[in-house]
This record gives sequence, C-alpha cells and structure tokens, in this order.
Amino acid sequence: MLTIPCPWCGDRHESEFFCGGAYEKARPARPETLSDEAWVDYVTVSPNPAGPLVERWWHQRGCGLWFFLERDTLTHDIRPLFDGEDHEPR
Repeated sequence: MLTIPCPWCGDRHESEFFCGGAYEKARPARPETLSDEAWVDYVTVSPNPAGPLVERWWHQRGCGLWFFLERDTLTHDIRPLFDGEDHEPR
C-alpha cells in the first residue's frame, strides 16, 4: 500500500489516485511527421528508470485535481514536490 500526499487533501490511500505518467515525457514537436509505429511508441511506452521519477498524479476519488510528486521506482518512496500554493514541480 502506498500513501500518496495530496497537496489539498493530505495523505490518502493509493486507491484514490491515478498515475498520469512521467512528467518528463515530452510531446513530439512535429506529430504530423511521425509514423504509426512512432505514435504507438509515444502513447504506450513510458520511461521506467531505476530510481527517482517525477510523475503526474490525479486525485480521482478525492478533490479531482492533478499534481506532481517524485516516486522512487525501486523503493516506492514518495516525495511531495509542492510548497504552499505552488503545485508545479520544483
């Protein structure tokens, strides 16, 4: 079980959240030039580094808002990435 820190609701059970994926994943600059295979890779292949990864999370069964956190993919340690009212990654 993971405990996810929501900036608005506080610590909540992971079942309330949806992980939106890695923050670093950039949208293709010229999508019209991509092949079908490249689009499939962009949509379905996510980075999976060993160690810290900044991710987008949606508090689906709570306040309904999106925020960022850092999750270690080896230990599942979670570090909030928000200070006060600033909910963008530091």
